[in-house]
Amino acid sequence: MVVAVPALLGLVVGSFLNVVAYRLPRGESLAFPGSRCTSCGQAVKPWDNVPVASWLFLRGRCRGCGERISIRYPLVELVTGVIFAIVALTRGLDAELVVLLPFAAVLVAVAAIDLEHRIVPNRIVVPAALWAVASSAVIRPGELPELLMAGGGAFLALLVAALARPGGMGMGDVKLAGVMGLYLGTAVIPALLIAFATGAVVGVAIMAREGASARKKGVPFAPFLALGGLVALVIGPELVDLYANRFL
Repeated sequence: MVVAVPALLGLVVGSFLNVVAYRLPRGESLAFPGSRCTSCGQAVKPWDNVPVASWLFLRGRCRGCGERISIRYPLVELVTGVIFAIVALTRGLDAELVVLLPFAAVLVAVAAIDLEHRIVPNRIVVPAALWAVASSAVIRPGELPELLMAGGGAFLALLVAALARPGGMGMGDVKLAGVMGLYLGTAVIPALLIAFATGAVVGVAIMAREGASARKKGVPFAPFLALGGLVALVIGPELVDLYANRFL
């Protein structure tokens, strides 16, 4: 039950995140109309809208027009389900999941949008920040001062990095880092380190493959922040404790 229930919830949430990732950057309503094929506009039947399973049953094609349905849709659903299950397994089935699972969903949505559109929408990060403060004030009030300081510190750290190298990252990344601090507290430190490390590795790999022309090629940073945030969500406190015990 610790794994199955959150995993099923994650699959359903992942289906909604696909709607968010497609419609929100285009300024479309998230509620109306219902799910439709992006090629022919035909409404998706309820039995063709079952996370992952429907895509497999239809062999990745629209029932109406036969156009291919991007594999991104079942991947987002599957990844969200796996993440929800892992978070629940490591953190336990308690009230704190009301804070942590929405944060995980935000990271998945932001990563998907930034990969395609190179933006981190305020319509996601602002409500995420408000939910972080409001839910933590109720569920973990003793941690709220630390969370607020971590959010402010992470925001300032990336703001300095963005100002030091204009064009290297956008203000959306800066705001996302601040939101991560509001959820993770001191665990945002390993999250940012992981983000910068993986971003650097990918950047070097692109430069090695494409040469000097790669310097002009921007790489979205929010997916790396999301990766760091998800790792910290699962083992962040343990990483902080490990560092403190070894070096402090």
